[in-house]
Amino acid sequence: MFPEPFQEITVTELAQRLAEPESTLQLIDVREPAEVELAAIAGFQVFSLSQFRVWETQILQSLDPHQETIVLCHHGLRSAQMCQWLAAQGFTNLKNVMGGIDAYAQRIDPSIPRY
Repeated sequence: MFPEPFQEITVTELAQRLAEPESTLQLIDVREPAEVELAAIAGFQVFSLSQFRVWETQILQSLDPHQETIVLCHHGLRSAQMCQWLAAQGFTNLKNVMGGIDAYAQRIDPSIPRY
């Protein structure tokens, strides 16, 4: 059996990690620009999956593959796909946000619009 290439974290765990002072997290949002305009969490870099060809080499040059990397989408499916791809590129400390920004808006920050 092979270990999972990434871990799942809850939105509560995400909120705790975001509240830590001097955090060294790499934060990735894979939603589309129109989705990010509707609802976003500060600090996340947007790498929309539909624009993969645009950022595919940039992301590998701009991010540290061994630094803790948290990936977010609307419900957690696209971010899991991104975690799989990043793991295949050698990233070793990946976390997928279960429930995505929708769960974060429901449970952590109701000021974030739901869509």
